[in-house]
Amino acid sequence: MTKPLVSIITPCYNGEAFLKRYFESILNQTYPNLELIFINDGSTDRTEEIALSYRERLEKRGITYIYEKQENAGQAAALNRGLKLFKGEYLTWPDSDDVMTKDSIEKKVHFLEKNPKYEMVRSNGVYFDETTHKKKRISDQTSDKKEDIFEDLVLLRTYGCCGCYMIRKSLLEKIYPKRDIFVSRYGQNWQILVPAASKSKCGYIDEELYIVFEHADSHSRSKRTAIQEMDRWDGFTEILLSAIDESDCDKEKCKRRVKENCARQQFYYAITMNDKAILKEKFYDIKRYGHASSKEYLLYIKHRWLK
Repeated sequence: MTKPLVSIITPCYNGEAFLKRYFESILNQTYPNLELIFINDGSTDRTEEIALSYRERLEKRGITYIYEKQENAGQAAALNRGLKLFKGEYLTWPDSDDVMTKDSIEKKVHFLEKNPKYEMVRSNGVYFDETTHKKKRISDQTSDKKEDIFEDLVLLRTYGCCGCYMIRKSLLEKIYPKRDIFVSRYGQNWQILVPAASKSKCGYIDEELYIVFEHADSHSRSKRTAIQEMDRWDGFTEILLSAIDESDCDKEKCKRRVKENCARQQFYYAITMNDKAILKEKFYDIKRYGHASSKEYLLYIKHRWLK
């Protein structure tokens, strides 16, 4: 009996240093029925050469391989292109600089096949520091094992590592019938995960089935200035507000909570910058969208009058 097709979509920009281990992790999957859609997002290094060099081995292994190249437009735009193409009953979208363990797909498919009430599942994983070679579990929080993760995703209180997740095609098409997610330079995961979690409980596999490599060249894990972090929070907030529009929830209430959370994070960055104008703006934004804590009142009073 043929097992259901699983589609893997991976956007990539200038990934030559990491692609060998990525493709080897695909080839090493114990699950037999795979479709790989690799989107080269305008790379200027050897990404295309390496990606095309794996075609024969992938196809010999029985993996359907679709390679696409586009002008650089960002991860979300690249994922969007892949979403138009995939045919699998299940979907996962790992990053090109990370890897799935060899049984990652098999165990997630097994869970979803045995538990039809779930339309999505996630596993645990590890962060691996390529400089120190130290490992750390992605999550040790008991709360991350719960099935209703919508609120935690909306408020960025839980992890959204793309390769930890697998969803049913039917769930994606409930959210985006045209398979067209909101395109942002700030990421591509929350656009799918937030509305998905509003429509389905999320299963959990307490095993480390995904490895996130932390390295200096990783855009998403690089050190940023306070100003850059504030800009990033604005970007995340834009994504989340768009995702809420596609979600089953009290949209007005959820959007207020997202805006409050963003203002709160930016308030603390304003303190580190000693920027009184931004401090005042963000403090009043917290109050406008929600409630300022007594700690925040005291911090505002203290830093508002510092020279």
